[in-house]
Amino acid sequence: MENHLSFVLGPLVISPSIFTTWGIMGVIILFAWLSTRQLEISPKGLQTTVEAIVTVIDEAINEVAPEQGRQLLPFIATLWLFLIVANLVGLIPELHAPTSDLSVTSALAVLVFVSVHWFGIKTLGIKHYLQHYLTPSPILLPFHIISEFTRTLALAVRLFGNMMSLEMAAMLILLVAGFLAPIPILMLHIIEALVQAYIFGMLALIYLAGAMQSQQLNTKE
Repeated sequence: MENHLSFVLGPLVISPSIFTTWGIMGVIILFAWLSTRQLEISPKGLQTTVEAIVTVIDEAINEVAPEQGRQLLPFIATLWLFLIVANLVGLIPELHAPTSDLSVTSALAVLVFVSVHWFGIKTLGIKHYLQHYLTPSPILLPFHIISEFTRTLALAVRLFGNMMSLEMAAMLILLVAGFLAPIPILMLHIIEALVQAYIFGMLALIYLAGAMQSQQLNTKE
């Protein structure tokens, strides 16, 4: 087991997945800093690329939550970018996608779980936010609570299962066929990685928007 560990930091064992995750976070932070250092009214180069990416994500968010788009953009955009990089990093030799580790996908799912409630409370206050758990009947309270946890678990397991199976399938095909079919495998990996990032981010967006919109409807009533 020790051969698979990156290093030990005091009582904490830093696994390769955590180490890779930190690296991805550092790369994204550095990229964000470099791309926003000298913003210009007439963008060019890196700024043009970044603005195009932000525009695409903003349009996707507004399709689901037009009224909450400005609030949700920073979180959803960051989540999407992280997932895309994390899913694709497995293409680099000697590295594995951290999203093929259940602990990482569980952490992401918990982050979405906490964010749903945080945005709801921030938007309408804790009193109005908690009222939807008793709507349309207090009898449904246990079912609302169960659904919150089951969908969080589904988020974590879905991403983990798909990414782990993708890496295992690629490894098995390479073992059987050698390097005779690297391009199809590479394309499959890229497409599946992008699809899984999109699905996870879109589900998170739907959960956030659904919670905030349901609270607004309850408040109007």
